[in-house]
Amino acid sequence: MNPRESLLVILLLFVTSSSLQAKESPGIESSAFDIALGTLQNQINYKFERVDLLRRAMTHSSYSEENNKALSVLGEKVIETSVSLSSIVQDIDITAKDLNKKISEISKVEASCAFDGSQLGLQKVVRVSRKTNSSTPAVVCGTFRAIFGAIAIDKGNSDDAGSVFWYVHGGGKGRALAM
Repeated sequence: MNPRESLLVILLLFVTSSSLQAKESPGIESSAFDIALGTLQNQINYKFERVDLLRRAMTHSSYSEENNKALSVLGEKVIETSVSLSSIVQDIDITAKDLNKKISEISKVEASCAFDGSQLGLQKVVRVSRKTNSSTPAVVCGTFRAIFGAIAIDKGNSDDAGSVFWYVHGGGKGRALAM
């Protein structure tokens, strides 16, 4: 093989290797997302049997049609049920007005839900379109709620999801675990 042919073979190998690496790049992004999902599971002290549910919980509607909206609605109801149950167990004579006030306090987007979600670092994990700000309270809160909807489906009940909520929320004191 003459020097010209050797150079051509080396160049061909380099181009082939570069194109294979370029095809593997999306796997690197996915791998970083998978690592973030693993970290999140450790933070909330819950290991998903179906990680696809957590993936969906971490996907905003601006990113994909397969998103967290329905999980967020379910998660909100899980949180409200858990707060109601806990409040009535603590005080069977609680008034409907006081119970609704507690539910409202814990469900407020900016004051509680988005705060807990931000403490978990969800704004860094949630997948959104380029035009969407992942740090807005509505996005973080929706994602936070979706986690508990996903857990309810993963376990087939809302009790376990409520327990994880209280673990993350800090027993109703608004203290989420920092990332």
